[in-house]
Amino acid sequence: MRLNLLARRIAVPALGLALAATMAACSSSGSSATASPSSASPASASPASSAASSPAASGSSPSAGSTAGASGDAKALITSNWEAFFDGKTSAAKKISLLQNGQKFASVINAQAGSGLAASAGAKVKAVVVNSPAQATVNYDITLSGATALPNQTGTAVYQDGMWKVGDVSFCQLLKIENGGTAPAVCS
Repeated sequence: MRLNLLARRIAVPALGLALAATMAACSSSGSSATASPSSASPASASPASSAASSPAASGSSPSAGSTAGASGDAKALITSNWEAFFDGKTSAAKKISLLQNGQKFASVINAQAGSGLAASAGAKVKAVVVNSPAQATVNYDITLSGATALPNQTGTAVYQDGMWKVGDVSFCQLLKIENGGTAPAVCS
């Protein structure tokens, strides 16, 4: 029990940093998006809105027709972008581009980028269900140094500005976990 509590105390700040990084990546254009499910912390089992994040290196931005039209392509883009957003090695600017309304969260993402814990954070998408041409449900785990820290999370990916991004609601849910149950004002 104490180990689980310790893991949560470590995972929550890491998750917040990963979310901040993801949000930064989702808001910029010019990266490919692939979503994959991420894990949620046991304390917050509620689904979070997520947008797809692109891999650490952002390549090309998918066109609306190709990304939203083909379910297989959308799933791959969502997975790629989701995992890139939460990757501690992804730049803050990229994370802002991969987050729905990422510019709104730029200060949070930039603040988290300097954290050593954030550098070891990541996400592993387990499943993506495309619900519509503009929204998908992502199941994922949040990791720290490759180990699962917050398993079985649910989030929402959104198609915005021609790419799949981590939904800002999903990011805010993680920030709320990181902040001990209180979401930052930017989430209001």
